[in-house]
Amino acid sequence: MEDQNRFLPLVGRVLIGAPFLMSGLGKLAAYAATVGFIASVGLPFASLGGVIAVVLEVGGGALLLVGFRARAVSIVLAVFALATAVFFHRNFADQNQMIHFL
Repeated sequence: MEDQNRFLPLVGRVLIGAPFLMSGLGKLAAYAATVGFIASVGLPFASLGGVIAVVLEVGGGALLLVGFRARAVSIVLAVFALATAVFFHRNFADQNQMIHFL
């Protein structure tokens, strides 16, 4: 039974890390729009926020995929996800924002 479950941690890391990696690459591809969105909610240093978001999402997602310090990386990404939910995805009248918040 234990032999059958040996791939579950990998599957979990992929299911959590891949969306972060894809989102970070999307932010990188549309960096100006990302910075504009950050600025639109009134946060200071929008360019720096864009860099931080890309680094955390691409770097964190990639680190999870390869399994490097998965627990520490997942905690950092969880805090990042909570912060982005509070600052950027709180318009519950917009179904897309509600989905992002959840």
